[in-house]
Amino acid sequence: MPVLSDEARAKVNLTLRVNGRRTDGYHDLESVVAFADCADRLTLTPGSDLDLKMLGPLADACGDTSDNLVLKAARLLAERVPGMKAGSFTLDKALPVAAGIGGGSADAAAALRLLAQLNGLALDDVSIIEVAKLTGADVPVCVNSHSCVMTGVGEALQPLTLPKMPCVMVNPGVPVATKDVFAALGLRNGELRVGVTDVLLQDRWPDGQASLEDWVEALAASSNDLETPALRVQPVIGEVIAALNATNGAWLARMSGSGATCFAIYENTAEAGRAAAKLRRDHPRWWVHAGTLS
Repeated sequence: MPVLSDEARAKVNLTLRVNGRRTDGYHDLESVVAFADCADRLTLTPGSDLDLKMLGPLADACGDTSDNLVLKAARLLAERVPGMKAGSFTLDKALPVAAGIGGGSADAAAALRLLAQLNGLALDDVSIIEVAKLTGADVPVCVNSHSCVMTGVGEALQPLTLPKMPCVMVNPGVPVATKDVFAALGLRNGELRVGVTDVLLQDRWPDGQASLEDWVEALAASSNDLETPALRVQPVIGEVIAALNATNGAWLARMSGSGATCFAIYENTAEAGRAAAKLRRDHPRWWVHAGTLS
């Protein structure tokens, strides 16, 4: 059978509100999610053995392959699909690890897409949906990799139509564990950060005809609630945001997810490209990507 291949696109949280912490310990979130044009690449060579090989510029940062979410997702799906066909995965790792852009989750989602293709499953098959939720909070949104409002613990997805957003993404090369950021946020089980009225009056986002300017204005009125606790975990995040804000034409600069990757939105791709070139000159050790979000 032919080798199958797919891209695992980076996820960017344009906003992230923490409504509170549930009694089971999970945090209740609301986030506007977009996807970038940078990605890992995952291939699947059908065969009898399930395994994973790593390559690419950031492969060494991934740690032991036995803990990789690609294999976790595949094993969970095999438990639910009798006689599931699988094989050998190869992951070309280009996205930073523990970076707030869902790299591992996107890889797991790509694995589910490839296994669905190999086994004749639809992406809305109950087994795919269940395994995505069990593999990680960001995996469901990464399965379709479409812009949306993500709520709950990542399981409720409302599609959005975003304009193309010229952007620069920057990671300073330091991993940030999500659990450390939530620990710094410091919510107790059952503690709310918003009242019922706040939830009922949640942001209403622009419609599908809205311009880039409309969206930037709406996004600027919101925030990422994890940015402040993440700064306590890794203060360099503040340097990244300041550097992005200092570039010409940056309309909005913010951290994605639990960090440390940050992004800025620009009026056009030329300005984004010039900003990225300056950041690479000034900070040669940082991971910098110029592209678009959508």
